[in-house]
Amino acid sequence: MPPVPLPPPRHCRCHTKAPPPRPAPPPPPRLRYRGHVERCGGAGTGTPGHGDTGGSSGHGASPGTAALTRPPPPFPRQVPEAPSMAAASSGEQPGPPDIPEPEDFVYGEDEFVLQGVSWPGTAPSRFDRALLGAWQDRMARGLFRYRLGELPTRVLPGAMGLVAQLNPQRATQRRPPQAIRSLTQPFDPQQFNFTRIRPGEVLLCLRRRSGGDPPPLDRVLVAINVSPLERGHVLLLPEPALGLPQALTPQLLRFGLEAVLLSTQPGFRVGFNSLGASASVNHLHLHAFYLAHPLRVESAPAEPLLPEGGPALLRDVPAPALLFYTAGTELRAVAEAVCGLAAGLAARGLAYNVFATRGAPPAGGAAAGLRVLLWARRPSFEEPEEPDEAVPAVALCELAGYLPLPAAAPFAALSEAEALRALRRPLLPEPELRRLLRDLLPATPRDT
Repeated sequence: MPPVPLPPPRHCRCHTKAPPPRPAPPPPPRLRYRGHVERCGGAGTGTPGHGDTGGSSGHGASPGTAALTRPPPPFPRQVPEAPSMAAASSGEQPGPPDIPEPEDFVYGEDEFVLQGVSWPGTAPSRFDRALLGAWQDRMARGLFRYRLGELPTRVLPGAMGLVAQLNPQRATQRRPPQAIRSLTQPFDPQQFNFTRIRPGEVLLCLRRRSGGDPPPLDRVLVAINVSPLERGHVLLLPEPALGLPQALTPQLLRFGLEAVLLSTQPGFRVGFNSLGASASVNHLHLHAFYLAHPLRVESAPAEPLLPEGGPALLRDVPAPALLFYTAGTELRAVAEAVCGLAAGLAARGLAYNVFATRGAPPAGGAAAGLRVLLWARRPSFEEPEEPDEAVPAVALCELAGYLPLPAAAPFAALSEAEALRALRRPLLPEPELRRLLRDLLPATPRDT
């Protein structure tokens, strides 16, 4: 497929020199940090590779499929050679000085794609073109820690359709995760945080046309993850200067859900890792990426937990989860419900992961709206001395059935049974989860 034509860039007004603005209400208190962050969030002048966090620490494939397989992506993966990759990993400032400014991407609900999105995907939307066009541009300029090409991918034989992918460069070249010691660990400006990312790492400044939250929560930055899992792997960041810790908020999750609806690609997903659940940076962010494979969590039926509405229990999937569903409306209410339940888990000493994707209603069937999955798990604050050879880390991607693997041997030999044991090990057993839900959701029937 020829390269997708990109629209002329519309630079973020917050990153251009302009006459002084009209008087406005005083901004929120700003933190002191290295680098310079503009009012729309934005980038500092820290060392290369700062936008580097761990996104990972179905149906559509026949059981028994073990060969490499991938539906054709709707975008070309090839990018020009990036001669400055070595400089990026050695600590030198890479790339030419004419780094483009982030695009000010203003959108409205009229751009949400609520119908007609199915595999293998349709024509890219304005959002897809803007995100992937800018992402490929930054890859060509050498702003990533490594050049991401076509990754070996296979669907493991078995009913769960687990998607394994070999990405050894991420395992060896990503920045080490921060030390996380508590579910309530405060933001520490002395540790790595997103005020230190370079200007060229920011691709878009997402803003709603109307009906949004007041500044500075009315926009998010879309920045590259310099150690990407897959093409288009980005981070969604609220105003970095606010110094928010990694605890999911309804405002940020709503932006993530809206981003999924702005894309026409069924493989565009968004997710979150809490502290103690493979978050590698204690500064609020979501992950988003494109994966050209359907996942079982998007179509498997779920068991209702409440007489009307509310979460359901998704059991017949790689890692059982709580499922929230919306046909594409009431996104604010869904985001508040997910974050309210997540806060309840954290208050009881539990960590959590969240995954948002297009999917079927709880009864199953064809994709018709948004599924938001929430996993409750026991927190882990230390890297294991001997990581599981089958699945070295369990984060949002792995729980959803997408397994990025660091070495060729486990990639070639991993079985579904081995993977499922690793994925389910940190999760709450179902009886314990049901007892917890009776406390958190008082309307839950007592005989469940």
